[in-house]
Amino acid sequence: MIPYNFDYYRPDTIDEAVQIFKQLDCQNKNPLYYGGGSEIISMARVHNIHTRAVIDLKAIPENNVLEFQGDKLVIGSSVTLSRISESKLYPLLGKSSGRIADHTMQCKITLGGNIGGTIIYRESVLPLLLSDSDVVIAGGNKIKQVSIHEVFNERLLLSKGEFIVQFIIGKEYATLPFVHVKKTKNEKIDYPLISIAAIKKDNSIRFASSGVCPFPFRSSQVEECLNAKDDPLEVRAANAIKSLPSPILNDLSGTSSYRKFVLMNTLISTLETLEGCRNA
Repeated sequence: MIPYNFDYYRPDTIDEAVQIFKQLDCQNKNPLYYGGGSEIISMARVHNIHTRAVIDLKAIPENNVLEFQGDKLVIGSSVTLSRISESKLYPLLGKSSGRIADHTMQCKITLGGNIGGTIIYRESVLPLLLSDSDVVIAGGNKIKQVSIHEVFNERLLLSKGEFIVQFIIGKEYATLPFVHVKKTKNEKIDYPLISIAAIKKDNSIRFASSGVCPFPFRSSQVEECLNAKDDPLEVRAANAIKSLPSPILNDLSGTSSYRKFVLMNTLISTLETLEGCRNA
C-alpha cells in the first residue's frame, strides 16, 4: 500500500497530458508520468518516490501503437513487454523483453517505463541502441523526434515535463542476425549478472550490454575491438573488456572478477555465433 494520497489523471491525448503536467507542476504537486506503474508503486511503498499527482499515459492512442508503418517499426512507450515479446515484430527486442521479470510483471511493465525508470539495468534499451532507433518525445509546446543516442546516455535524459511517446526502428533490423544472452545469479527472472545484445549489420558486429557496468551501454570502442577480425577471438574479447566504459560492477549478484569471466566467455560465443550468422 502506498503510504500517502495522490491525485490520478488519465488523459486521452498528448496535448492533454502535457497541459495537465504544467498545471500540476504550478501547484507544486511534483507530478509524475507513468505507463505500467509498477516501479512507482514499489518505490512509493518504501518512500523512495513521493508525488501528489500521477498522470497515466496508457489511454493515449499514440502511446499504444505496435506496428510496421512503411519501412519503420513504431512502438508506443505504453506498450507492455509481454505485447512486444508476443508480437515477434522485432525478435531481438522481444527476446530481451521476455527475460525481464516474470510474465505477470511483463504484462504491466511498459517499454517506456523500463527504459525511463530508476532501476539501473534498463535491459530493453539494448536493442534500441543497436538499431539506432529514433525517439518521439512530447513536452513543453512541441513534439520532437530525435536519435536515441541524443537522449540516452547511461540513463534517459528528458527535460522536466517531457515524456516518451514512441520508439521508431528501421524495419531492416527485425531480420538481422542477432544474439541475446542473459546470465543471472540464481533464478531466470533475476536481475542480470550480465545481459548482452548483439547484431550483425553490413558484416560488422554491434554490441550493447547491461549488468556489466552500473549502466547499460553501447560503445564504439568495444565494437572496434570485437570487429578486429585479424585477431584471434580470445584477443578480441579481452580487448573489448579492457575498453569497457566503466569498471565492472561488483555487488551481491556477482564479483567483478566473476562477471569478467562470464563476459569473456559470452563474448567469444557471441563472435562465433554471429560470424557463423545464426541467431542465439
